[in-house]
Order: sequence, then structure tokens, then C-alpha cells
Amino acid sequence: MANNSFKFGMIGLGVMGRNLLLNMADHGFPVVGFDKDTQKTSTLESTATPGTTVKGVNTLAEMIQALEKPRRLMMLVPAGKPVDDVINDLIPLLDKGDIVIDGGNSHYTDTLRRVKLLQEKGFHFMGVGISGGEQGARTGPSIMPGGDPEAYTHVQPLLEAVAAKVNGSPCVAHLGKDAAGHYVKMVHNGIEYAIMQLISETYDLLHRGLELDNDELYKIYKSWNEGELQSFLVEITRDIFLKKDEKTDNRLVDMILDKAGAKGTGKWTSQDAMDLGLPIPVIDMAVSMRELSAYKEERTKAATMYKTSTVDMPIPQEVFIQQVHDALYFATIISYAQGLAMLHKASIELGMEIPMPEVVRVWRGGCIIRSSLLEVFYQSFTKNPDLPNILLDEDICTLLSAKRQNMRNVIIHAIHMGYPVAGLMAALSYFDAYRSERMPTNLIQAQRDYFGAHTYQRIDEPGVFHSEWNK
Repeated sequence: MANNSFKFGMIGLGVMGRNLLLNMADHGFPVVGFDKDTQKTSTLESTATPGTTVKGVNTLAEMIQALEKPRRLMMLVPAGKPVDDVINDLIPLLDKGDIVIDGGNSHYTDTLRRVKLLQEKGFHFMGVGISGGEQGARTGPSIMPGGDPEAYTHVQPLLEAVAAKVNGSPCVAHLGKDAAGHYVKMVHNGIEYAIMQLISETYDLLHRGLELDNDELYKIYKSWNEGELQSFLVEITRDIFLKKDEKTDNRLVDMILDKAGAKGTGKWTSQDAMDLGLPIPVIDMAVSMRELSAYKEERTKAATMYKTSTVDMPIPQEVFIQQVHDALYFATIISYAQGLAMLHKASIELGMEIPMPEVVRVWRGGCIIRSSLLEVFYQSFTKNPDLPNILLDEDICTLLSAKRQNMRNVIIHAIHMGYPVAGLMAALSYFDAYRSERMPTNLIQAQRDYFGAHTYQRIDEPGVFHSEWNK
């Protein structure tokens, strides 16, 4: 194929970069991929679908020469310095009007800086969140672009072609100004942390608490995924229980060490929420519990010091299983509520103009947190795009009200048995605080004024007041 005739370029041919590029080629776009590793460029070409146009190159200059103008290219490289290094290498090779996309999990503040840098040089820069993992990239991910709307028009047909589809609608949309795409992806990952933590807590209650084996757990999560808890994360949890370990012939899940890894996006969500003054305690707790899991040696020693006697479940097994189902459903809604409320506030505070109905529409397919609940949320935001928190929606209120007693029952039983359910507790505490017309914060304000003269407001008249408490 002649130079200047390829429609899209990919920098970084790891699993995600290669699969996304092959997805584009399958939809009729001639594509070129760059990687310094010749094995990766060879793999790109050898795994392409016959009849598609896919080329691998090992220099940036060759890739730039192959792309039609304005050039459209994406980086899928590790966040941080590697992104800046690629940008610095690209700048001398680009022409005015070319479009550079960062498809990795960059922190949104880095994206803001890069938007300004490239804009000053006459180039377009977009931060695009991509969710769906290896399989999603190949067959249809959820795509969250933000930034320059002019640049988006040049990549929109291609992104819509390769994105996941729900009822014929592509799971991609322009999600706001500046670094909105990466901000939405960051919060997406925070919600992902929360739901994964909640599912792990339900697993613990059923596995250790009820002593259910993996076959029994498979049946339970299978039935849950066929009902109102239908979601990608429940679906893969179901499948995990059947996977055998080739080394021992045990179930693989039982052979995995209980130390969780993390790449930082959950922590970023918590940190930025604190800067916004927006509470997301389920996400915060999910991050903390992953961190606590890393202290395996200390936990093992503590387990011998603080031995817990076995406590039988005080209710029939089938009743408890239903209660755990309802608790997971309740807490999952709370997790989404916190993340979506964060996006609503960040959109205003940071001037990103994030369209909330489009966010939940895009998340309905392809992404890790896709679930049947997103259809409910989509209806909520369609009715009221400026809804600050989905807990204020009447339909959501009805759903939560039907589950909240079982949520309380599960936590009571978990405390009775001595099993940690920090995520579930955080969800219920947030719910109870959010629905409290009066909180005990008046005492905190009195304490602050007592020791630090921080002042307070009154309930009976406007203004700011200070008292001499020790007189």
C-alpha cells in the first residue's frame, strides 16, 4: 500500500495496542503499528485477519510517512514518563493539525499539561479512556474520548466502528473538554475497585461463612448473573470457580495468594475525590483493603494472636444467600452513585462539561463495570441530566428500599461471625449518612471552635459565629 494511505497508527503493540489495531483493521481501516520490538510488529502482521490491511514498522518516521493527513495516531504505552518520551520523539515528525491520542491510563493532570503543550505547537491532543481488557480491545471496547471536539470529528467514525454496541448504539461518545476522557476512565476504575471488593466480601461470607465449595459458588453466582445482578464482574466471578489449576488439580482460585495488586487508578480516584470534597467511601475502602492485603505476614501473625472461634450462621442457608445477594445489589448501586456523583461535581468544578447520560450509555457495553443497572441509571440521567446523585432518583429509591433491610442483616451476621466486610459497611454508612437530615457534625463544629476558633453557623439565623467555650 502506498505511503500516506493508512488511516490510523498505533504506538505500542502490547496486548491492548495490537488487539485494538486489529479490531480497526477488521472494520475496513488500513492501519499501521509501531514498536521497537520487531517480534511485536511481526506478531501484529501474522495475527491480522486475512484480507485486512495491517503493517508493522519499527521506526516512528516510517509510521508517520505511512499515515494520511491529518495524521491520526494513538499511544498505548505505560502512563507517566513513557508517554512524554513518545510525545517528544513525535513532535519533530508531525505537521500542523495532526492528532495525537493517549489511550492509556494517564492521570488527567498529565493530560491537561500535554493538551496545552501540543496545542501551542499546532497539534491536537486527546486523552481517551479504553475499557474492556484484551478481549474488549479485539472485539469491542467501551471508549471514553475527551478533549478537542474538532479532533474528535476526525476519529469519531473509526472509534464508533470498533466500539462495543448495545442495541445498535456504539459505546463511545465525546465526554467533555480537556482531560474529561481520562477523568471518566479514572472514576470508572474507581467504581471497578469498589465492586470487585464487594464481590470478594460476598465470596468470603459464602465460602468461609457457609463453607460452600466452588461448585456451589459457581451455581450461586451463575443464578445471580441471570437476574438483577447481571454484570461482567459477576459473570467472570462465576467462571473463576470452575477453573482448575494445572499444577495441583485443585481449583485455581484456591491456589492464589490473597495479596491484591493495583496500578494506581483507584488511588487517584480517592485522592481527587478528597480534593473535590466529595465522599466516595466504598471506593476509598476498596483501595485500603487492597493495601491491607499486602501485609500478609502481619495478618498471619495477628490471626494466631486474635483467634476467633467458629460461629454458626443463625439463619437457614438459603435465607442468608438471598440476603447476601440483596446486600451486593444494594452496595453496587451505592458504588455507582459515589462515582457518578464525583463525575458530576468534577465536571462543574473543573469545567469539563461531562455529559452524564452519555457516560452511563458508553459504560453499558464493552467495559469492565458494564451491568444491567446501567440501563436504570441511563433512564435516570435521561430524565434529569443534572442529577447530582442517583440516590435522589425515585426509581433508585425504590430499588434500594427493597434491599436495605437485608443489607443490614448481612452486616449484622458478618460482625457476629467475625468476617471483614469493610466495603459493605462503607456502603451502608454512606447511605445512612446521605439520608440523614441531621448529622452529629454540629458537635464536631463545636469542638473545632472550642480548640481552634474555627467558627460555626447557627440553625436559627445566618452568619458565622465563635464562642468562648471555657468561660
